[in-house]
Amino acid sequence: MNLKILKTPRLTEKSVRQKEMNNQVTFLVEKTANKIEIKKAVESLFKVKVMGVNTVNVLGKDKRMGRYVGKRPDWKKAIITLKEGDKIEYFEGS
Repeated sequence: MNLKILKTPRLTEKSVRQKEMNNQVTFLVEKTANKIEIKKAVESLFKVKVMGVNTVNVLGKDKRMGRYVGKRPDWKKAIITLKEGDKIEYFEGS
């Protein structure tokens, strides 16, 4: 169940800055997952204490290839605030 909710970590400049300054990590999650499910999944999978979860529904961009129009898929990201002192080793680069 937990592996289906959390898809991949989002490693961008902004997410790295949030990790360093606010002890927050960012994941791409299942579109139907809610904050409670995301919190339980992170706590059980990484053995950390989650203080808060913020979610964002990101709309996919419209893209063109000549006269053909397509659309990138919509996706959902979760910004997870961890308890002070907790960290997820996956983001530490080790």
